[in-house]
Amino acid sequence: MSFELHVNGRPFDTEPRGGQCLRTYLRERGWFGVKKGCDAGDCGACTVHVDGEPVHSCLYPAVRAEGRSVTTVEGLASRDGELHPVQQRFLDAQGYQCGFCTAGFLMTTAALEAERDSAHDDGKLDDLPRAFKGNLCRCTGYRAIEDAVRGVRHTERPCAGQAVGRNVGAPAGPQVVTGTARYTFDVEVPGLLHMKLLRSPHPHARIVAIDTAAALRVPGVVAVLTHEDAPATLYSSARHEHPTEDPDDTRVLDDVVRYVGQRVAAVVADSERAAEEGCRRIEVTYEELPYVIDPEEAMRPGAPVVHAGKGPEARIARVENNVAGEVHGEIGSVEAGFAEADVVYEETFRTQRVQHASLETHGCVAYFEPKEDGSGERLTVRSSTQTPFLTRRALCALHGLPEDEVRVVAGRVGGGFGGKQEMLTEDVVTLAALRLRRPVKLEYTRAEQFYGATTRHPFTIGIKVGARKDGTLTAVRMRVVSNTGAYGNHGPAVMFHSVGESFAVYRAPHKKVDAYSVYTNVVPAGAFRGYGLGQVTFAVESVMDELARRLGMDPLVFREKNVIGPGEAMHSPIGEEDLHIASYGLDQCLSVVRKAIAEDRSTEEAPEGWLVGQGTGMAMIATGPPGGHYADARVSLLQDGTYDVAVGTAEFGNGTTTVHQQITAGALNTTEDRLTVRQSDTDVVRHDTGAFGSAGTVVAGKAVLLAATSLAERLRTLAARHTGVARHLCVLGAESVDCAGRTVTLKELYEAGHALGATDELAADGHWGGSPRSVAFNAQWFRLAVDPATGEVRILRSVHAADAGKVMNPMQCRGQVEGGVAQALGATLFETVRVDDRGEVTTAAFRRYRLPQYADVPRTEVHFTETSDAIGPLGAKSMSESPFNPVAPAFANALRDATGIRFTELPVTRDRVWLALDRKARSAGR
Repeated sequence: MSFELHVNGRPFDTEPRGGQCLRTYLRERGWFGVKKGCDAGDCGACTVHVDGEPVHSCLYPAVRAEGRSVTTVEGLASRDGELHPVQQRFLDAQGYQCGFCTAGFLMTTAALEAERDSAHDDGKLDDLPRAFKGNLCRCTGYRAIEDAVRGVRHTERPCAGQAVGRNVGAPAGPQVVTGTARYTFDVEVPGLLHMKLLRSPHPHARIVAIDTAAALRVPGVVAVLTHEDAPATLYSSARHEHPTEDPDDTRVLDDVVRYVGQRVAAVVADSERAAEEGCRRIEVTYEELPYVIDPEEAMRPGAPVVHAGKGPEARIARVENNVAGEVHGEIGSVEAGFAEADVVYEETFRTQRVQHASLETHGCVAYFEPKEDGSGERLTVRSSTQTPFLTRRALCALHGLPEDEVRVVAGRVGGGFGGKQEMLTEDVVTLAALRLRRPVKLEYTRAEQFYGATTRHPFTIGIKVGARKDGTLTAVRMRVVSNTGAYGNHGPAVMFHSVGESFAVYRAPHKKVDAYSVYTNVVPAGAFRGYGLGQVTFAVESVMDELARRLGMDPLVFREKNVIGPGEAMHSPIGEEDLHIASYGLDQCLSVVRKAIAEDRSTEEAPEGWLVGQGTGMAMIATGPPGGHYADARVSLLQDGTYDVAVGTAEFGNGTTTVHQQITAGALNTTEDRLTVRQSDTDVVRHDTGAFGSAGTVVAGKAVLLAATSLAERLRTLAARHTGVARHLCVLGAESVDCAGRTVTLKELYEAGHALGATDELAADGHWGGSPRSVAFNAQWFRLAVDPATGEVRILRSVHAADAGKVMNPMQCRGQVEGGVAQALGATLFETVRVDDRGEVTTAAFRRYRLPQYADVPRTEVHFTETSDAIGPLGAKSMSESPFNPVAPAFANALRDATGIRFTELPVTRDRVWLALDRKARSAGR
């Protein structure tokens, strides 16, 4: 059988394998712009054109492309390199963040534009919710994508030294829109082996025996690894600067499984198909054990013990009660505070599991490379991670390797949201690579992301608040139970953080908290945007709104009366000594909301008969994790007169690469196009804790600023030495130094440094330890309408106020806010990882899980306060996590205003709204 197709004008005649989809066929031939996001036709990241028609290539059989012309995103541009108009518009609008979904949106848009004014034009480009019903974006909130389609330009090219505060485009933008940005698996590794994992069908069981003989007989299978091959060392998959923050309760492969989906064995083969068949052939004998799903039940005496037998070295708070960690604290006496109150309100709130749903799944490739000194080989692990340095540290400790024998590098990462602050694949892949001395790849499927990765922690928050008639808070008490699942990765830390700033933002003389992180036999939870604050803020802001209503006060006035002010000490029962209000914008945030309420006319857009309401939520968050978060940076002058910026933090749509460029360009009085950033590679700098806790700007950015500022001074000193001109008369410019009228090019200065033996003056280092920390503030306001007949809720207007200090890049920061609001709306309205009575995940696909689509997300008006932080670099504060936190309570408060019903459980789905309205109507009719 002869087979031929053309891809981007090039002929290919290799016949596809039986059942092979077009996506894998294209990627195997180097067209890496075609992405794997779901393998089910749900996300659109794999969209290509077949004879001009857009198709989801993960569903399209490769054999059907015979005799056809296929165009991928790499083929959109003209042969002379000129961008397709759609690519240029996405670049100008920066219609992307991580960029993993971008090729799909580009290909869909380009196909629809090609149909314009033709017989096939059905008007989809004028109806983008319909046009993009097959495309998902987890990062942007879709507004930037709409602007790109409509041709709205946001990017700027500022003059030398003027980059900070301007809309500088992401340096990887041209690669993102042409499909040439290299994500984790966009590399060709000769001799690559593929790993697949056999997972547990039981919520709790002991492995009595594993028979791998049949698996090893499968053609192509090279090895089968079980708990007998794995180190006995206990560790945590969570990555923190201080490993003691998490319980050591995990093994690479364990002889006890604790949830449905836990890995039991790893099969390594020369193809994914062979590895999958090998998994099916493994015979496992299990001794089933009692299991527990509910965290309250798990803490009761006599409940099944999830980690029975582990000792104090595991740092589990109370093994026998399944308590991974706990915190108890009281300021004053809450009982006395409630006795002083005129009004007391008490309620219990519940939040659900949520998946990060980054479009690039977890995975890594491990391979061996020659050492630079020729003394042998070292292991390189290319991973989709937010923490390359901490992952290297953990791998070396686990496998007994010196750090100079291991390199961990992250390419461009296709979304994180905290989910990649874990070591979920690198440990087992490294085990296989070391055993076989061959390159090994493990890439999670979308289903594995749901049952084999981590989720947001489900919380139950019991909260009681009291206030005097004048609205002064007297007492706040909370009991928080967090379900950490089968393992404690991030469990105690999330629990601890959840009752920090959420408590401290309100003044009350009496405060008390009892919080528990509890093991159960379900999929583990982990780090997620907001790190516990979003869950508790939902409860706190809901009760404050309700208390204000019961006092007959405007909820905004009530908040203004009770929130902490500038310069005040923050008090919470857990205490955080290095946390300061180094700038204060909460008053401005609330003023934005007040103005929106006063000027709003969106009620006129509500359908007749619908209930209309408005509501606010606010939040405070620390601008970095506690306990130290470290970053090293190095800025160097290169021989060609340009600069190299080396920094450890990873880029996954958070925009830190752009900000680091802007900071450096400002300090060196140059333009961003004269800078190259090298990052997320353990070879690049000495150390970087990682891209989490909103630390990319305030920690790594500060290290970059210190390095760049130091280099500027060194270059001026070197220029003065080279020319004999006084140092204060040497002015650094974009491409040269003006030395009292004499121009010394940066190339000449580089050569002078070598000639004078002053090569140390051509580079400078910066370090920042992440402490002290400041706080950022956010406020969200909604006006919405509710159909009492169906429970449908429409958001009429969405306004968000953000206190980000000096906004380094308004375009990017706005995108972070919009993306955070969109993700939080998903968690508020419909997203939930459901588990059955055995703890098994039942929503292991996008079409069953329900991510926000284009049609679901309103345009949010974003307003930045005018503040400058005394701690952050150039006055900046963090703004990656914080926009998420006030969204759910703002929505719930608006719903309460419209319906008179207090919703206490997330998500607030349409059926829940209808049922609550129906119950209220029936009750009123009695």
